[in-house]
Amino acid sequence: MNTMPARPDDDPVLDQIVRSRLVAITDHMRLALQAVSGSPTVTEASDFFTGLYLPTGSFATMGHQVTFEAPPVGALIRHLLANGTRLRDGDRIIGNDPFVGALHQNDLQMCAPLFVDGQLVAWAGVMAHETDMGGMDFASWSPKAREVWQEGLRIPAVKLVDGGELRDDVLAMILAATRLPAQVGLDIRAFIATLNVAAERLVELCHRYGVGTVQRAMAGMVDDAERALRERLRQMPDGVVHTRDFLEHDGHSNRLYVVDVVATKRGDQLTLDFSGSSPQAPGFVNCSRAGLVGGVAGALIPTLGFGIAWNDGLLKPVTVVAPDGLICTAVAPAPVGSATVETVWVVSNVVAAALNRLLAATPLFAHRAQAVSSGTMATFNLSGHNQYGERFGLHLMDPLAGGFGAFVSHDGQDAAGPINTPCPSIADVEVNEQKTPLRYLYRRLAPDTGGAGRRRGGVSVEVALTVTVSSTEALIMTHGAEVPNATGLSGGLPGSTVRQTFARGLLDGPAGFEHAVAGLAAHSTRLAGSVLDAAAMENLGPKPGARTLRDTDVFTVTWQGGGGVGDPIDRKPEHVVADVRRGVVSPAAALDTYGVVLARGAAGVPEGWHEERTRQTRRAIRAARLGCPVEAVPDTTREPDPSTPPAGLADGERWLRLTDRLAAICGVDGGWRVETIDGALLSVGSTRWREGARSFPIQLPARAGATLHEQLTTTGWLCPLTGYLLAVDVHLRDETPPHDLDLFLPGEGQTGELVPQQARTSS
Repeated sequence: MNTMPARPDDDPVLDQIVRSRLVAITDHMRLALQAVSGSPTVTEASDFFTGLYLPTGSFATMGHQVTFEAPPVGALIRHLLANGTRLRDGDRIIGNDPFVGALHQNDLQMCAPLFVDGQLVAWAGVMAHETDMGGMDFASWSPKAREVWQEGLRIPAVKLVDGGELRDDVLAMILAATRLPAQVGLDIRAFIATLNVAAERLVELCHRYGVGTVQRAMAGMVDDAERALRERLRQMPDGVVHTRDFLEHDGHSNRLYVVDVVATKRGDQLTLDFSGSSPQAPGFVNCSRAGLVGGVAGALIPTLGFGIAWNDGLLKPVTVVAPDGLICTAVAPAPVGSATVETVWVVSNVVAAALNRLLAATPLFAHRAQAVSSGTMATFNLSGHNQYGERFGLHLMDPLAGGFGAFVSHDGQDAAGPINTPCPSIADVEVNEQKTPLRYLYRRLAPDTGGAGRRRGGVSVEVALTVTVSSTEALIMTHGAEVPNATGLSGGLPGSTVRQTFARGLLDGPAGFEHAVAGLAAHSTRLAGSVLDAAAMENLGPKPGARTLRDTDVFTVTWQGGGGVGDPIDRKPEHVVADVRRGVVSPAAALDTYGVVLARGAAGVPEGWHEERTRQTRRAIRAARLGCPVEAVPDTTREPDPSTPPAGLADGERWLRLTDRLAAICGVDGGWRVETIDGALLSVGSTRWREGARSFPIQLPARAGATLHEQLTTTGWLCPLTGYLLAVDVHLRDETPPHDLDLFLPGEGQTGELVPQQARTSS
């Protein structure tokens, strides 16, 4: 055994060396998992988690794959500890029970107690999505399920490896439940290899530097992250943020469900209250409490954890409040098969939206504020027999190529995926076609899917698919076909909704494939005259469920783009021209949504824009919003520059920018008011600025023929002087949208403190 000489407990150099080694062990776990696994979900799409845990079950390190999978493995560990499970060196425990710690049965998880010289020093955890774990339908996603027993095998917490010996009987029982035993069996062995790597590396580390040194380093990583986040919270204004998001169709009927969060930030603590969410559903869209906590982590860690080590310390300042029996805290035997892509995902949406409203009102971090990214994970599973008569199964991970939400400081990235998957990846077209009888007709960026705004949301990808065998079964489902989940910020529009269509027999006939490809070569399936238009593609809606897909059929899907930031008519015309030239914004959207009159060059490619006509077009758009003559709105207004003070600022007053065109102003008498940057007074004594804003029913741009759910409508909020958009709310038709930002203003009988920007002289 090689040990180093004893060093002081507070040696910062040694501490950093050990911390770096712990992070490296986590990455070695990733490499082992991907080296052994045969599943494209793991090897290509990185839909998995690896991490190290303290003896108590708090995670000290995590990879950058799927952030909402860190707490569920910790829940499995705490379940074992609470039950007094006898543990010994070499144990490997497997589970997937959503009412113990998993998100749904497809998320197989394993953990290992890590012993060094007989002492429990830490835990290692791994988790990954399995394509099928049994149940009434292939892929264990069963739209018609009414109870969890119909959704596949549930494993609460079982020793698969007992003291280093594989329990073949337990493994055989698990593999007997899945339709893909070879794939799942290989993944389970990859899990064991991953945990073995963690055990070997940790023992080496402890023998070199000492058990006490390693444990102090691990605990210190969590403590430092907690301390750093608490300091970050203290730099943000105190107050209440209220955000909501929706998902439609529970697999049985097209009911609308709400996930509602009231975020209260005081000092260095954050409370997230989900009590206003819908009751649990009769269908498979629910998530358990493990999913709720995972969804919170999936948004909070990447949104507030920048520059901080990602571990359980980031969740310590957060209290989650939610009674049992909600759609986000469903209790057994509620079905939860689609939790990860339904309610867990929407939980991440509302938490991200709430936190970014606070960031936007924090001068130090306002440039990081972001609209919601890729608000759904549309699901496509394919199963059947390939050309060799072998059973195959595919969980298509391409929907991770949705659009990233725009930032206050820059556009969102195209096809960059959701915020809860910081390093998304999708398989090459050739990999999917090689492993399964799938054929792509196209995979490309989808124009106009990014939410319009001063900063544009990233556009999503769209695909058209068929198969190379006579018949297969496709399981198709999503939310967000009738809800624009990727909401905007500061007047930015939401990203596109999901569009799923199907054409039966489109490729029929000897020249069918070549004919379809020629038509699909058009820049967009929405252009008149394309083959898909002529074929009258059937709109599948959110949850068509199982469909037979033949080699003459075509399935197409366009995913959600990211939300935009700021009023679209604030976008610089040269940026709109560049978007049109790239093909991510159509010429029609350039005019109708952004108000830019293009100057066409050769072959219709825009060379620039008409400056005066664009200015007048944008003025006309603002007048139409206010319902007044063009002459009644100012011809020139202030640009949303965060360094420029609002027009109504007097000498001696301080101000705090809330959003693109809103500012809270502290008068010389200590009283607060909210004005637009153009000087329109909206509220006094609170930041509930909607009290003085003008509202109007806003029609979202028509994208891919999608429509809002019948229970929803969209309201735009305007500066009453200029007609600029201040916010866009998607909400229930019979309800008034809540005030999303209610800061605690000093001097108005409230606690808390704002740190306003100082008044500056406008240039």
